[in-house]
Amino acid sequence: MSPAPEITGTTSVFTDNIHFDTQGDADMVNITEEVRRCVAATGLRSGLVTVFVPGATGAVTTLEFEPGVVQDFRDLFNHIALPSNHYYHNDTHPDSNGHAHVRAGLLGPSLVIPFDDGKPCLGRWQEIAFVCFDNRPRERTVIVQSFGVR
Repeated sequence: MSPAPEITGTTSVFTDNIHFDTQGDADMVNITEEVRRCVAATGLRSGLVTVFVPGATGAVTTLEFEPGVVQDFRDLFNHIALPSNHYYHNDTHPDSNGHAHVRAGLLGPSLVIPFDDGKPCLGRWQEIAFVCFDNRPRERTVIVQSFGVR
């Protein structure tokens, strides 16, 4: 990593969106490369990138995106918030996805990742994953906002 740059210029903010489809039921989508492209396209050298999920049944996290970890992650949420449990949300809403709201709330809708030399500062095996907890396929959007200096 290079030393922290002196801030001599102005800071800039760029906002981009990533669009994709999901299958539901804890479907995970690796969005690392898309986030890297968004950051690189800004021309910013150093700063922070926020990855944000608008919606109440999706979430983002970082992990090693390989089949074993992906399945372990799904299994974890099946232990914590089984779809078959009673959810008060389901008493008042016909979508029967109370478990999806609880799961998404536990994981959270956003990440903030530093970037340097125009690249997110991720660990060797660390990747950015979107998780769709809803009980049906969905069209999804993730907002990627980069803030930094050239």
